Amino acid sequence: MTHCSDSDEQSDDGEEKQNKNQKKKGGKHVSFPPDEQIISGFAEHRDDGRKVDSCLTLTEVMVAYQQSCSRHQVQPREHILQQLQQGVCVGGGVKCLDLKGERLDHRSCEALEVVLKSLHFDFINLQAAQLEENGASSLLDMILYYESTTHLDISDNSSMGTLCWRALAHLIKQSVRLSRLDVCNVPMVDYPSQALSKALLTSRLTVLHLHNAQLSGMPLYTLVGALKSNKNLQELHLTNNLLNSYQDALHLGDLIRYNTTLQTLELSSNAVADAGLEELCDGLRWQTAGVRVLLLRNNQITACGMVHLAKALSSDQRSLTRVARRGGNQGVGGVFLFKLLGNMGLLCPRRPQLHAPANQPSMLMWLWRVETEVLSI
Repeated sequence: MTHCSDSDEQSDDGEEKQNKNQKKKGGKHVSFPPDEQIISGFAEHRDDGRKVDSCLTLTEVMVAYQQSCSRHQVQPREHILQQLQQGVCVGGGVKCLDLKGERLDHRSCEALEVVLKSLHFDFINLQAAQLEENGASSLLDMILYYESTTHLDISDNSSMGTLCWRALAHLIKQSVRLSRLDVCNVPMVDYPSQALSKALLTSRLTVLHLHNAQLSGMPLYTLVGALKSNKNLQELHLTNNLLNSYQDALHLGDLIRYNTTLQTLELSSNAVADAGLEELCDGLRWQTAGVRVLLLRNNQITACGMVHLAKALSSDQRSLTRVARRGGNQGVGGVFLFKLLGNMGLLCPRRPQLHAPANQPSMLMWLWRVETEVLSI
C-alpha cells in the first residue's frame, strides 16, 4: 500500500493552478459590434428578374417563349402565341393570360416561366387546364415568385393533388399582389379545406369565390374558423354549396358576428331556408361593422324568414345596404318585409341620397333598395 506525502499533494495543486491560469490566458473572448452594425433582418428581393425583363416587348417575349419551348422539348401553344401577338403591353402589364382548357403538363408549365417572368397579368385563367400534379405546383410557385397576377382562376381542376394544394396555399399566404382567387367546381374536403383555411389566416386576398366546392359540414366549419380573424377579405362567394339551415347557417352567423371587414357574403342557391336566415340575422344583430351586402337568392326563404330579417334591421347599428332574395313564392317575402318595416315606422317617404358619408347609418339607403329591388324579384 502506498502513501502520498504532503509535498506530492502540494505539487499536484500547484500544477492544477498553473494549468488553470494558462487556460485563462489562452481563453477565447467574445465581442459584439455596435448596435448600428448589427443586422437585424433581411428581405428577399424577388423583382430582380422582372426589372431585367420589364423592357421586353411582347414580340420579344413571344420569341423567348418559343425558345423556352424548344429547350423543354414541347410545342409552343398556339393560343398563347396569339395572345402575345395580339395583346397590349402597358408598363410590363398585360390584361389577361387565358389558359382555359389548355392541357398543361410539367414541361409545358416550365416553358411558361419566361412569360411569367417578363410580364404582369391582371388575370390568369387556369380554369379546366387539366393540370398535372408536378406541373401545377411548379406553375403556382412561379406565379408566386414573380408576382405574376392579381386575379387567379383555378376552377374546374378536380384532379389537383396534395402538392398542388400545398403550392396554392403557399401562394395565398405569401403573395403581396394576388387579391382575388376563384376555386370553383373543386371539392374542398379534408386536406384542401385545411390547407386553404390555414393560408387564409394571414393572406392578403380581398375576394374569394368558392362556388360548388362541397363546403357543407366540417369544411365550412374549418373555413369560418380561419375567416373570423381575417382582416383583409371583403367578398366571400359560396354559391351552390348545399349549405343547410342548421350547423352551416350557425357557423355563417358566427362569421357575420365576429368578422368586421367582410363586406359581401353571397349564399345563393343553397338551402339556408327560414331557420338558417334566423341564424344569419342573429349574427347581424350582434355585429357593429362588417357585412353590407347579403345575397340569398334561391334559398327557400319565405315570408316567415323575413320576420327575422326585419327584426335585425330594426337595430340602429345596422349598416346593411342590400339584400337579394329570390326563390319560392316570387316577391312574397319582399312584400311582407316591406309591409312589416312600414308598420315599424322604418320606411323612408322618398328616395334617399345614395352617396351618404361612410360614417353615417345607411338604413335609408337599404330601405330604398328594398322598395326597388326586393319587391321586383
